[in-house]
This record gives sequence, structure tokens and C-alpha cells, in this order.
Amino acid sequence: MYSLGLLVLVIALALFFDYVNGFHDTANAIATSVSTKALAPRDAVTLAAVLNFLGALSGTGVAKTIGKGLVAPQLVTGPVLVAALTGAIFWNVFTWYFGIPSSSSHALIGGVVGAVVAGLGFSSVNWVGFKGILAALIFSPVVAFVLGSIIMTILFWIFKDTSPAKINNNFRRLQVLSACMAAFSHGSNDAQKTMGIITMALFSAGYLGTFHVPLWVMLACATAMALGTAAGGWKIIRTMGGKIFRIEPINGFAADFTSSCVIYGATLLHAPVSTTHVVSSSIMGVGAAKRFKGVRWGIAQQIVTAWLLTIPSSGIVSYLIYELLGFFHLFG
Repeated sequence: MYSLGLLVLVIALALFFDYVNGFHDTANAIATSVSTKALAPRDAVTLAAVLNFLGALSGTGVAKTIGKGLVAPQLVTGPVLVAALTGAIFWNVFTWYFGIPSSSSHALIGGVVGAVVAGLGFSSVNWVGFKGILAALIFSPVVAFVLGSIIMTILFWIFKDTSPAKINNNFRRLQVLSACMAAFSHGSNDAQKTMGIITMALFSAGYLGTFHVPLWVMLACATAMALGTAAGGWKIIRTMGGKIFRIEPINGFAADFTSSCVIYGATLLHAPVSTTHVVSSSIMGVGAAKRFKGVRWGIAQQIVTAWLLTIPSSGIVSYLIYELLGFFHLFG
């Protein structure tokens, strides 16, 4: 058990991470619909905020995977969680500043592992659970790429004899629906990760007798993510919405539909996935189906590099933060 003040700090950092996750990952749901002018930017952000909030209240399975899958919650201490969340927040803000669509999920998982290794030892990490979570994070973008390519190919075949102007008009309307689906699925997976951290903190501090997500935690995390989404993330929207390849309404619909199916499917399986990775891969798959050479693979390579760097980078930052906390005896 640790002090109420330290618990409040952990919860505040977790909600701030959720807020940062919201504005960092706004682009996941609305980048394509904004770039094709299916939605005005302000309308798109508002829609994403509302649907993120509703999605966050749709379940707790992913929260339990995060809260119990990486480390036994009864072992966790307040300083470990402070270091984990600070490292994840740092990486999110750093990549947001440079407009890099990296993964908040990877940042959080890397932060938790790095802080646990620093504070509790290498053996305290549940490496079997870590491998399972990592497998979902790696496998889901591959599924998104392949599925996006298949869906785009099918759409091309169905509408091959339809005029481009008619296709664009029809799919510009359908993009509103697909953007709603993407925003809801994003909230259903990403907000639950923070719920898992807060529940872990409450359980390890002795405020919960069993590991379950209280309603107030669900509401707090849903609200924090919605507020962050409302703040927008325009740098990343520019990268996701146009720099990978030139997106038209039919491409945007295919990418959003693909990513929402993959993300929500993972939520139903209680598997935490990176919404950023899934959306980026869906866009690449759709672009490859349209015209392989039309995809700006240099930009795609930069995104993949950020993916690979996120877990070790946030882990190292969290490890160093924990050591600094100990060096200055900030928590006794």
C-alpha cells in the first residue's frame, strides 16, 4: 500500500496520458475524411471526440489485459507507475511535436516494462503476457494492410464501370459513417489501456479488493480521451491524411472501414493494439491496391521506424526516470 497523495498523482498522470493519447491519435479516426473534405476539420474533431467517449464506455476487457498482463498488480508501487506514465507521456509529446504518428500503446507498454525492470527487477515482468501483447501489436498492422488491400481491390472491381465523380460523391458521404466507426473503435481500445493502469494502481494501493474497473474510472478515462481528441492533432493529421499517398473518398472509406474492423475485433478479443499502426497500415494497404508506386514508401518507412523505436525508447526513458526519482528520494 502507498499514500493517498501518491495514488492521486498516479491517477492524474494516467488521465493526462489519456488526454495526450486523445490529441495524439485524433488523426487515426478523421485524417482521411478531413483530407478528402468529407468532413470539415472542426466537425470531424467533434465527431471523433463524441464517438471516442462512447467507445471508451463499451467494455473493460482490454483494461484487464493491460492491468494484469504485464506485471502482477499486487507487486506494483506508486513510483513505478509514475515513472511508467511519465516515460510514455514524454514519448507521445516528443513524437507529436515532430508530427510522427507513433503508437501511444507502444509507449505505454514500453514505459510500464522499463519502470518495472528498474523498480522491481527483470523477473517481475510477466514476459509471457508481454509476448502475447506484443504479438497482437505486431500482427494487427499486418492484418490491416492485407485486409485494406483486399477491400480496396473489391471496391475497385465493383465500381469499375462507375464514373469517378459519382464514386467520389457517394463515398464522401459514406466516409462520415466510416469515420464514426473508426472513432468508436479507437475509444473502445485505447481508453481501456489507461483504465487498466488506474485499476492496477487502485488494486496495488489497497483500494480495491478484487481487480475490476470501477465505473468512475471508465467515465474519467472516457472524458479525458474525448477532451484530448477535441484538442486535435493537426500535425499528425497532415502526415496520415496526405503524405502516405493521395487519398480519394473511396480510399478513405476503405481505410477507415478496415481499421475500425481490425481495432474493434481486437477489443472484442481483449487484445490491446496500436490504433496508429492499424490505421497507417490500412492506408498503406489501400494505397498499394490502388497503385503500388503511388505510396510514398519513404514516409511509410519513417513511420515503421518510429514503431520499432517506441517500446525500447519509452522503456529507457521510464527506467531513467525511476532511477532519478530514487536518486533524489522524491518518494522516500
